[in-house]
Amino acid sequence: MEVPRRLSFPLVLPKPASSARSPLGAAGQTAGSSKDQTGGEKFISEEKTPESGVIVVVEAPPEDGKAARRFSSQDSFSEESSLSEERLEEEARETQRRAEEEEAAAKERAAQRQQLAIQELVESERSYLRLLQLSTVTIRSNLQQQLQPPPAGLDSMFLHIEEVIDVSSRLLSLLDQKQLQSGEPDFLQSLCDSFLSLSSEMEAAYKEYLAHYNHVTEVEKSYKQKEALWNEVVRVIKAAAPDVNATSLSFFLVMPVQRIARYPLLLQTIQKHTDASHPAYALLEQTAHTSVALNCRINEYKRFREVADKYRKTEMLTIKDKIVRLNTHSIAKKTARLGQQIKHEAGLKPKLVDEEFDALEGFFYVLENGILELLENVEMYLQHLQGFLSCRTEDFDLDMDGEKAPICYKEITTALRQWILPMFEKRMRKLIHQPLCALRDLLVGPRNLIRKRLDKLLDYEVIEGKPNLSYEEQAVANTYRTLNTLLLTELPQFNGLALQMMWSTLGTFSCLHRDLAADMEQLFHSFAQQLPHSSLSPGAFWEWAESSVLEGARRLQHLCRMVEDKLNAPDAQPLSPSSQRRLKQLTDKHGSGKIFQVMSTVVGTRDLDLNLTKGELVAVISEADSRGDRRRWLVDVGGKRGYAAASKLIRYHQPTDDPPPSPHPNLTEDVTARRRHSYSLAGNAPLPMSQPCFQVVGAYDFTARSKHEVSFRAGEPVRILEPHDKRGSPEWSLVEVRGGQRGYVPSNYLAIMPVGAGLPPNPGFFL
Repeated sequence: MEVPRRLSFPLVLPKPASSARSPLGAAGQTAGSSKDQTGGEKFISEEKTPESGVIVVVEAPPEDGKAARRFSSQDSFSEESSLSEERLEEEARETQRRAEEEEAAAKERAAQRQQLAIQELVESERSYLRLLQLSTVTIRSNLQQQLQPPPAGLDSMFLHIEEVIDVSSRLLSLLDQKQLQSGEPDFLQSLCDSFLSLSSEMEAAYKEYLAHYNHVTEVEKSYKQKEALWNEVVRVIKAAAPDVNATSLSFFLVMPVQRIARYPLLLQTIQKHTDASHPAYALLEQTAHTSVALNCRINEYKRFREVADKYRKTEMLTIKDKIVRLNTHSIAKKTARLGQQIKHEAGLKPKLVDEEFDALEGFFYVLENGILELLENVEMYLQHLQGFLSCRTEDFDLDMDGEKAPICYKEITTALRQWILPMFEKRMRKLIHQPLCALRDLLVGPRNLIRKRLDKLLDYEVIEGKPNLSYEEQAVANTYRTLNTLLLTELPQFNGLALQMMWSTLGTFSCLHRDLAADMEQLFHSFAQQLPHSSLSPGAFWEWAESSVLEGARRLQHLCRMVEDKLNAPDAQPLSPSSQRRLKQLTDKHGSGKIFQVMSTVVGTRDLDLNLTKGELVAVISEADSRGDRRRWLVDVGGKRGYAAASKLIRYHQPTDDPPPSPHPNLTEDVTARRRHSYSLAGNAPLPMSQPCFQVVGAYDFTARSKHEVSFRAGEPVRILEPHDKRGSPEWSLVEVRGGQRGYVPSNYLAIMPVGAGLPPNPGFFL
């Protein structure tokens, strides 16, 4: 604004009396005297008018001036005062007009810049969306079609970009729905409302994409290492987007990284050129702050993900790799951690406790144990189901072709094994087993982060009390805080989702069994009319079914008892010559009623206990030990006495069969039955025979354990060279088997069998 210049003009006034004072007072008047050209004295005074701020210089003529001259000076002063006031008012109006014009021009320039900034945001958003769609739809499909086979990891490069495209297209659609131009006043408010309404979706889409962007650069770097492949990729990109000077996929895939950081700059530019009196100014300011906070949260999430990706991976290192990684820094760090743990266990230093994290950690381990146990049970269930399907009982011929019940049973079991149960198994593997396996694999990452957090906690406790931290110590503290914050934020969500998935799996398991029961019920209803008892009333049918089940259970129990008795009966094992001599010795000394046979190997665990082998004969002296315990019997093994468990002994029944009197005996027992004792031909008269009647064969399979022993199989004929070893012990016999091999074998592994047992006679292998 132009400042009005200071005006002054001479005004001649009559000289006042010496006693008179100026009406302006001492503060508003400055007076002095001077001489004029005639030598008379004149009075000069300056007065400041309050209306216009003009200083008026008044010259007082001598007292003897003429009256006419005084009146003329007064008229001239009045005219000049009125002219100066008009001139001042005109200049003030001109200054105000110029100020208003400049202010209007400034507002117009600001409005133009605001409109340009808004247009830049909208138009750049449209161009950004077009290029993203070009890269996702056109370039991606061309790469998959023209490069055969498609490059590895191509789909992973475009992960999460669909969510970014969806958010951008929704933002533009909200602006287009209002049908407003960028120059209209309400367009700015519509823009801010649209951005704020999509801020949460925008954060969710961009934070996942930015956290995954490092993988995009790694995949593209692997493409560049293969020159032929990279040349093909560049050729496809240039052919699909000729108007864009793009030579790599990162030209398009880096755009979301740049775009999310550009939103605050564009919004702040719009705010800078928007008047504070604008109705949408407050909303615009909130939008700008939201965009800044949005970028901060995305950067923090990306930093958390980088830390998590670094520590959640499980490295499979060999011992050599671990030794190579050892250095003074790692050894010092691990030593400090171990010392910190020892101090905690010894109570020398308190442990840093975080109750919230401890609760989350405990719940995670409980959940992990439940998931692993459920997966183990499901796998065992599927294994049993597979075993049931492999046992095809309907394929056996039961010689019951004329009855309806077996025919219905075969048809029902065939339908179960061919259609219903295989479909049930397939659904079990797809809906239960595979999700549980995926959930088990997801448990590895949080488990590794929890372990790494414990290591970083120990490092943090070492440096916690220091007043000044170095750069490395500050990095350790930041890493611990980041891991702790990440786990406190993400672990509750993981626990909740894992628990929800586990309950969903159990619900699916129940639904599958309900469907299986419905399918089986429908199958049985289709055969209900063909069954013999289908005409019975429900009450009578259930009564018959109950009685049939009880009768079948009784028969099964009886069969089990018979089988158990048969299995508990002693095996008919042949006696070696040494065992025969022991049997005779014990019988002569204690009587046949005291002879017992060992059912299984006995290993002594207390003083005076004997070590006995299966099939060995003993004589019971007392059916209790010295303390009266009837579970330990005092036995005689042919010279040596001691205690043995009563449950391992069974009474020995000596067979009374005589040897056959002729070369062709009429044997009533099975040809494969083994005899309990050896035959003696000493008391029989020699019979004329063209070939021997008996031969020594192996009673059991025997495998040599040293070079002094020889192997044979059960039923294989052998030739006894010496019925004892070099020390004279009859427990081992020197034999010769087929092929001329000689060696020692246990004597109780041999048996004498009739030649008519079906084995080919061999005159060189007879007793």
